[in-house]
Amino acid sequence: MTTTPIAPLPLLVLGQGRDLRSERGVECPGDLPAPSDPNLVARARAAKEALGDKVFVLGHHYQRNEVIEFADVTGDSFKLAKEAAARPDAPWIVFCGVHFMAESADILTSEHQTVILPDLAAGCSMADMAAIAQVEDCWEQLAQAGVADQTVPVTYMNSSAAIKAFTGRHSGTVCTSSNAKTALTWALGESGGVEGEGKVLFLPDQHLGRNTWARDLGGSLDDCVVWDPHRPMGGLTIEQVQAARMILWRGHCSVHGRFTTAAVEAARAGIPDVKIIVHPECRHEVVELADEVGSTEKIIQTIAAAPDGTAWAVGTELNLVQRLGQMFPKQRITFLEKNVCYCSTMNRIDLPHLVWTLESLVEGRVVNAIRVDAQVAADAKEALDQMLALPGETSKD
Repeated sequence: MTTTPIAPLPLLVLGQGRDLRSERGVECPGDLPAPSDPNLVARARAAKEALGDKVFVLGHHYQRNEVIEFADVTGDSFKLAKEAAARPDAPWIVFCGVHFMAESADILTSEHQTVILPDLAAGCSMADMAAIAQVEDCWEQLAQAGVADQTVPVTYMNSSAAIKAFTGRHSGTVCTSSNAKTALTWALGESGGVEGEGKVLFLPDQHLGRNTWARDLGGSLDDCVVWDPHRPMGGLTIEQVQAARMILWRGHCSVHGRFTTAAVEAARAGIPDVKIIVHPECRHEVVELADEVGSTEKIIQTIAAAPDGTAWAVGTELNLVQRLGQMFPKQRITFLEKNVCYCSTMNRIDLPHLVWTLESLVEGRVVNAIRVDAQVAADAKEALDQMLALPGETSKD
């Protein structure tokens, strides 16, 4: 009996079973994981001191404090990848983040440098929601519908190297949450501008694409359609695809996608004079109710610049919100949604994994090296270079 090949589904490393069409994301408790054994702190310090300038440790904002303590630089994914590329004398780059971030660092660093991810299971559920076979199938169907020639792919930094390479091969660009407006303006400008008839295939986070189109560019939500990779023709008619300006991939952040309008209303009712600030990966209806919307870096900068005593309910990852409370004790900072978890995949990078990684390097063993295929890296760099050529800020996401 002949069977029809099935496109490979994303690898869901964590979770307790879920509906891929759901907005609920990875289920996990709201409390942070317990701190690692404090005795490991001395071992981490000793190993890092022994390695000296040979190792450069990057820590994403969503990492827990026990890891951030050993980071040479803290920031968002693209900023960290660029920082790694700016340290060509460091042969080992230890990236305390998730897999797609380490891939981007490998693409941007020199051949003699090795990027290491302390736990290979530290993935990103959003990035996993767009498998390359699914995206290639989508493009083929867009071609059959007669719209591929007028469609420019734009992929969020939170995507695999394979998806960035696809975007590069099809003359698209990468974007961050800081420069998504600029990236979409450029992409639409390739076929008549925002008021023209061109289209964007936005990967893999539907919410960032929708929010950028509607809030930043003044587009209509009626011009957006959602492409579901688990349904024929994305679950759309040819007429819907032909009429759309924004073809949004059905993907989302398993943390930011869970913030609700009810949480916003509860914060306003329970916290006097509260300001709501959320990440643009949140749902459109949540973003519409917020006082401020911005990337992780913008959230930090906005709270840092606010007058003492300002009350903030923050809609982003729990590790960062708790750290903001420590950084700005004169502000009144709370987590927006009581039922939202920390980023469970990001939190796979813990002190035991970091110690194991550093001590292995001291012993002359490189563990968990991230190597992107040369052709994939070259194609992905085309898309990254296009982003770097865009005007404005490109180093924060």
